[in-house]
Amino acid sequence: MAAVSANKLELLQIAEAVAREKSIDRSIVIAAMEDAIAKAARSRYGSETDVHAEIDPKKGELRLARHMLVVEQVENAANQVSLEEARRLNPGAQVGDTIADTLPPLEYGRIAAQSAKQVIVQKVREAERDRQYQEFKDRIGDIVNGVVKRVEYGNVIADLGRGEAIIRRDELLPREQFRNGDRIRAYVFDVRREARGPQIFLSRTHPQFMAKLFAQEVPEIYDGIVEIKAVARDPGSRAKIGVISRDSSVDPVGACVGMRGSRVQAVVNELQGEKIDIIPWSPDIATFVVNALAPAEVAKVVLDEDRERIEVVVPDTQLSLAIGRRGQNVRLASQLTGWDIDILTEQEESERRQADFENRTRLFMDALDVDEVVGQLLASEGFTSIEELALVEPKELANIEGFDEDTAAELQNRANIHLEKIEAELEARRKELGVDDAVKAVPGVTTRMLVKFGENGVKTVEDLAGCATDDLIGWNERKDGENVRYPGILDGFELSREDAEHLVMQARLAAGWISAADLAAPEPEGETGDDETAE
Repeated sequence: MAAVSANKLELLQIAEAVAREKSIDRSIVIAAMEDAIAKAARSRYGSETDVHAEIDPKKGELRLARHMLVVEQVENAANQVSLEEARRLNPGAQVGDTIADTLPPLEYGRIAAQSAKQVIVQKVREAERDRQYQEFKDRIGDIVNGVVKRVEYGNVIADLGRGEAIIRRDELLPREQFRNGDRIRAYVFDVRREARGPQIFLSRTHPQFMAKLFAQEVPEIYDGIVEIKAVARDPGSRAKIGVISRDSSVDPVGACVGMRGSRVQAVVNELQGEKIDIIPWSPDIATFVVNALAPAEVAKVVLDEDRERIEVVVPDTQLSLAIGRRGQNVRLASQLTGWDIDILTEQEESERRQADFENRTRLFMDALDVDEVVGQLLASEGFTSIEELALVEPKELANIEGFDEDTAAELQNRANIHLEKIEAELEARRKELGVDDAVKAVPGVTTRMLVKFGENGVKTVEDLAGCATDDLIGWNERKDGENVRYPGILDGFELSREDAEHLVMQARLAAGWISAADLAAPEPEGETGDDETAE
């Protein structure tokens, strides 16, 4: 190794050349050389000797010194010195000080030089990896340009100039082929430290790759006037992006399309012809879903906010357009909005409404022992349950055309008898399941709930107190871009999150887990009555 036997000037020249070639700081290379020379010197003076090498970064002079610890009683002559001996070198020396004893320059043998070379190579490689990691970890979320270095099993290894990156096969667009030397643009979505050095992962299928390409093509996005709020992609085939403008004079869709489609076309070309629908984003979810389903026309929408589901009714002729080829249009609209979308034709919705009306008519006929005309009258007036009928003001019933006060009173009486019968059956079932009477006393709990609790193993106040809100009402999780619904114990009871929280907290109060004062105290910001979300 030239470095260890080099003259002063050569040491600095070598350090400079290595630093420039590896794009690392010169001081790191000099420190590596110092470590290497010290290690080589230790092989000459003994491994226990604490040898330090120092290279003057300006002149290139090399100084070797042995560090010795000042002690009362010397136990190891290789790295300890007595106080008396130390005071000969430095009159002010004290026990516990470290004395530097200058060593003469050494001539290194071949093995020592080889060992020093390995240390320098290792240190430089570590510094290079660290520099690469530090440089790219802050570039997550950026687009980078590179040159294809090689293709292994469909994975592309790209040279980014100051590092290598990998684009896995599933992060490339379908039917996309790259050969050595091709230029490539991709999105940095992860940078990890690994034993073999930092790994930079790129993607061309990531939704944000498209968003960043638009930011490069559309000055209004780069300047922050137009914002991309959501992106959904079927890589290589079709995509939807939701855009909004912060300036009322700027049309966000027009800005992204560009003059005669030039801006969007530049992105389409980069993405191998992927068709892009640019959609005006809206804070109103119903409006946004209607926009997202473009080019299909929507007749009406029905929201279910608790389940994040939206029912969309489209004209019969628009159904195939709304769903798209292999369900692509509705799937992308669902990914873009984050809501599950059910699509019905006007005919299907009409048939469902008719079936719902018939079911309610049948319910009233069976429960109240009335004929079909009365059942239809009650269903058409908007009554949906026997409970609703029993609790309504008699005057409201009497005002229905064809009814009088006596009819209203008789209907309510029959409704109450029916409810009492059901209540008795539920109470018997509750006892059969072994649900404690104490659970019944928890405010907000009904007999129907008690049966559900018993069927799901919640039989004591403590069992109910240990439930999380999600255990009762269920929860949603996103899997593969779709909302997956996990049902709760009280699914179908139309219980709001606040109602469920109140139920659990009342059970905790009854169980003695908390006091009334705890319940009355305002909750810290950002917390709920829940302990955790049930997984």
